[in-house]
Amino acid sequence: MREAVLLTLCSALLLAGCVPAGGVSRNNPFGVDARGEGVDGMTVGHRLMEAGEPELALKAYLRGAGEVGINADVLSAIGSANLALGRLGQAEKSLKRALDLDPNFVPALNNLGVVKMEQGQTGEARVLFQRAFALDSGETDSIRQNLMLAIAQSEANVYDPQQQEQKGGFRLVRQEKGKYVLLSDL
Repeated sequence: MREAVLLTLCSALLLAGCVPAGGVSRNNPFGVDARGEGVDGMTVGHRLMEAGEPELALKAYLRGAGEVGINADVLSAIGSANLALGRLGQAEKSLKRALDLDPNFVPALNNLGVVKMEQGQTGEARVLFQRAFALDSGETDSIRQNLMLAIAQSEANVYDPQQQEQKGGFRLVRQEKGKYVLLSDL
């Protein structure tokens, strides 16, 4: 009886010695402070996007959505990660949902404009960039640059003489003041 109690006591002391003073156990892995506050998923996602890791950022944004709920910021972040991954359709859906929640959310307007530019819809992109630029009061350089690019491309698409020649084989040639002749390759 006395030996059984002594054996039990020694076993308990041995097991107590296996857990370090920091509280590391099977449920508390090394290096994790269960009492500490973790960084939210949105912040981690933004940092990963800056580091050029959009796939990991997307996972962090989805974690952030679970923490804070679905709002315009979360949907815009998810859309920007999908845009960086080249998933234009998914990015467009997320960004449009963000704008449904907050029609004046500047990052979503800008990123949706980028999606439209990538899809070759420069007119729509120009309108989105103009709205983002106006709401931002022209403070963000990237929005200004996107707007200038969209304006340049949309104006270039309106009339390009070389493009017109290649398409129809017709040319409009000015002969003298106020007089033009339409020439054909036939």
